[in-house]
Amino acid sequence: MKSWLALLLFVALAAPAAADFDYALQAQAVTGEVQVFIGRNEDFNTTNGGNIVNTGFIVAPQGLIVIDSGPSLRYGQQMRQAMARVSAKPPVLVINTHHHPDHFLGNQAFAGIPIVALPGTQQGIAGEGNAFAENLYRMSGDWMKGTEVLAPNRLLAAGSQEIAGRRLRLIALDGHTGADLAVYDEASGVLFAGDIVFNGRAPTTPHAELAHWLGALDRLEAITREAGFRALVPGHGAVSSDAAPIRQTRAWLQWLDSSLHEAARNGLDMNEVLARPLPPAFADLPVAADEYRRSVGHLFPSIEQEVLGAGR
Repeated sequence: MKSWLALLLFVALAAPAAADFDYALQAQAVTGEVQVFIGRNEDFNTTNGGNIVNTGFIVAPQGLIVIDSGPSLRYGQQMRQAMARVSAKPPVLVINTHHHPDHFLGNQAFAGIPIVALPGTQQGIAGEGNAFAENLYRMSGDWMKGTEVLAPNRLLAAGSQEIAGRRLRLIALDGHTGADLAVYDEASGVLFAGDIVFNGRAPTTPHAELAHWLGALDRLEAITREAGFRALVPGHGAVSSDAAPIRQTRAWLQWLDSSLHEAARNGLDMNEVLARPLPPAFADLPVAADEYRRSVGHLFPSIEQEVLGAGR
């Protein structure tokens, strides 16, 4: 009995109290009118509550344009509070860049405001959103309390548009998922790249098409060469003043694609592929070992079938 009581006491002390579910969100200015919240270069866990993602907002003449809403209802609520410390203007639009849960599960906090996304993102959230939320409950615990899926209620199309009095270039891509949106604020020269770009963290690949992803990186790198470009906000990792995060993401994806194809051609099975060491260039990249293992599971079976089919 004493051992059970001790275990219960340990669990109670180890679990965060309700007052401790604080993401400590502090807006960082990219420019005066473009602000971001930078997440940790970690996996989801019960300490970070899923705060591993970059979100942001643009202070437009007619209100705040929100770029992604974070991993939980709590995050979205605290994001709104942090935004209000920067500007008295209300949020008037939320943009979901793609359908991975750390980018849209804060939508509830913006209920009643237009939430927009590409058609493929809306479909992905409708089809997989509940399973994503359940998975985050398992990984992040009570940080997720009260979080339910709120899908985008409007669709958007690619192209240059004036939104809330701000000229934005909406760039429809794919590769990280089936529908990835990048947002270029033409007034400031700030590019929100979503999860097409990772900086200082290994990319995630649960819905990846590597060839398409590499093409998307080329399109975004072309924007960084434009005269007005000023900064790049990746989906994960630090803001950059140049295309270095694009090149880092490209190098990882090219190595991953080449390595898995080589392994398939050499007849390695999945366990042998999992046992291969990371190259020195990526060995110290945060979560690289875990993301490599997950990527093998996501990508190797289809690559193996591709190689076997080509050899017939």
